Amino acid sequence: MDKNAIKKYAIWARRELIERVTQRAWRYEVKDNTPQAGLTAIEGRVLEPVEQRQRERLVREVQAHGFQAVMEEAAYTWFNRFAALRFMEVNGYLPSHVRIFSDEQGAFQPEILHACLTMDEPWLDQARIFAMQENNETEALYKYLLIAQCNALGEVLPAMFEPLADWTELLLPDNLLRGESVLAHLVADIPEEDWRDAVQIIGWLYQYYNTEPKNAVFAAKDKVKKEDIPAATQLFTPDWIVRYMVENSLGRYWLERHPECSAEAFGWRYYLPEAEQEPAVAQQLAAIRAASQGVRPEDIRHIDPCMGSGHILVYAFTVLAQIYTQAGYPRRQIAKLILEHNLYGLDIDERAYQLAYFAVMMQARQLDSRIFTRGVQPHLAAIVETNGIEPFELAEEPGFDTIVVEEVNDLLSQFRDAKEYGSLLTPEAPSPDLLARWEKFKNEADLNLLLASWIASVDEILPQLVQQAETLAQKYEIVVTNPPYMGISKGSTELNQFVRENFPDSRSDLSTANMERSINFLEEDGFMAMINIPAWMFISSYEELRKKFISQHTFVNMIHPGRGIFGSDFGTTTFVVCKHFVENYHGKYYRLFTKYGDVESVEVRCKQFLSRKGESIVNQQKFGNIPGKPIAYWIPKNALHAYITGKLLK
Repeated sequence: MDKNAIKKYAIWARRELIERVTQRAWRYEVKDNTPQAGLTAIEGRVLEPVEQRQRERLVREVQAHGFQAVMEEAAYTWFNRFAALRFMEVNGYLPSHVRIFSDEQGAFQPEILHACLTMDEPWLDQARIFAMQENNETEALYKYLLIAQCNALGEVLPAMFEPLADWTELLLPDNLLRGESVLAHLVADIPEEDWRDAVQIIGWLYQYYNTEPKNAVFAAKDKVKKEDIPAATQLFTPDWIVRYMVENSLGRYWLERHPECSAEAFGWRYYLPEAEQEPAVAQQLAAIRAASQGVRPEDIRHIDPCMGSGHILVYAFTVLAQIYTQAGYPRRQIAKLILEHNLYGLDIDERAYQLAYFAVMMQARQLDSRIFTRGVQPHLAAIVETNGIEPFELAEEPGFDTIVVEEVNDLLSQFRDAKEYGSLLTPEAPSPDLLARWEKFKNEADLNLLLASWIASVDEILPQLVQQAETLAQKYEIVVTNPPYMGISKGSTELNQFVRENFPDSRSDLSTANMERSINFLEEDGFMAMINIPAWMFISSYEELRKKFISQHTFVNMIHPGRGIFGSDFGTTTFVVCKHFVENYHGKYYRLFTKYGDVESVEVRCKQFLSRKGESIVNQQKFGNIPGKPIAYWIPKNALHAYITGKLLK
């Protein structure tokens, strides 16, 4: 995958799209935060009724959120859809099997422009297409086909291709068929094989698209605003780290309960076998694992509570598919079962959620060509907050279910400013029948004006609140995540207070607070895998957190790559922890750098080391380089406490 080409395109495309949608807005006399409403003609041209309606909605959007924010949102919406359509057309996943941007040879010659008259698709208006072709309105025809295709895909991929607001359609850029358009560069600048490589290309595009907004947040001296937290905290997880974390958590959970299976048979190159244990420890482990021997694949719940664009979930899907296949399930059932039973994910960023949803659904489509028609959707969500909807107090006790109002009020209170806290929230699980009781309440309630208005506001958001409350409240066998990285001092006063009250032992950074929250997601025999900053292993302010993890949980293995995983960064460590505590357990711990700050070829070294499983150095009882082998240090058995307090043996 040519990441340089992807980065260059994404940064350029953001600027280009913002400029183009801005030009469209100016064309309709929408130029600042206070546009004039009610215009029926512009520069002597009478607006069509549909244009008038779209412009009025654009005006309201700008008045509510500001001109620049609306332009940013429109630009990203089209970037997001263009990338998704490109991935689907290259991989043959479009239901019509007609390319939107290119021809079969890969040139920027939209196949759909020539095929549209013969396509038997209910979402196409053939009379309209014929009229536009007769009048040589090629640009208008192409815009119509793009919008129609997006709306049609909304039937099968509703979270990615949700119905477009009228004002968004109005801002679809002009001149898309020209050789220098954002679509022409999308086809020409990123090799077609990169779109076939893996769906993770969508995540890389998103991260690089946010390069300039992220730099702007870091350059600012102010506190990070709630809406800027995603740009400030998201880092795309390298593929080899994803594989290490998933194979050593989800994969390990399965192997421990199915000893007839092996990592080698599954092809898990980054799985680290368990260290040899003392007999008493081995007996204790055997008793723990015997309690869940023979667990079924559909019984394993796996969550990424900070899922970003879904890279971890996509590989977890792959591993789960291998597990289902080995267990003898029919191939045609596996994708549906994984979506229904296994994968869960949350994020505060609506854009990231859409990409994660798309990535997981594309992984399912790769396994099952009919998944779009099976009526199944993944358990993924963008966390929503309830700001603007106040709890409702009934003036008297009417003769219908008022407890449902109390439960809804509780949800409204628990998710106030939820995008500030994300998956750090620990709500109570809602009643299983809450939505059904809410429907009954709406039909029975004596709807005075205030109550009717409140019900209408709640009705729009309640299903999402219930879903995210259930996801946050239930327990999981596996948690794998790359948490947000941001010092709490950079956050708002509200975020500071929340973290200090709820996570006093890990309060200095969002990443460490999420480390503590993630372990609490687990069932007692579950595994957590994470990549995180290494500061929690050494700094005195994390002493209580270290003591808690060492005394209450079991570290299975740890890889400490140092700096270089995310570029010239703050350093990283990635590790696997079992929730239950096993006294005298021998973990495996590796430090893969010669000195702090060594960033040269760190990914190459780490991948090489993990793929060799470290057999050549696992029995070394001292630190030192192994000639001809990856630069690595092995930490002796039971040395975790010394390691994470910075007292390394010399």
